[in-house]
Amino acid sequence: MEFTVRDWMMDLVVYVDPDMPVTDALETMRRRYINSVIINKTRDNPEYGILTSTDICDKIVAQERDPATLKVRDIMTSPLIVVRTDMSMAECARIMKENKIHHLPVCDETQCLVGMISATDFLVVAEAMGRTG
Repeated sequence: MEFTVRDWMMDLVVYVDPDMPVTDALETMRRRYINSVIINKTRDNPEYGILTSTDICDKIVAQERDPATLKVRDIMTSPLIVVRTDMSMAECARIMKENKIHHLPVCDETQCLVGMISATDFLVVAEAMGRTG
């Protein structure tokens, strides 16, 4: 049985503004119990971006930077790497591995963002693979 991204993605996409203080984005992530947010396009920010818990660890904590002095655009990752809803989970896992990332936005056939998939979702996928094996 082939598992697709559609079967395992979270269909919640939370957007934040690139000029939002990082502390506000952190509060949004904490309150919603999520590990990533999508950075919206604006006139000054023509491409979507992503801010993840890994970005927080690598670009703030490890570098001992003050998040109160930073805007989201200062530490976001852009441009996005995205996957499609009909992609296999195996291919999705390969994309994460090749790009050394843990969160992927999911697009539908019209290129609209419709969800997120993260490395932790693969725990459940692997468990399901063992059951159908």
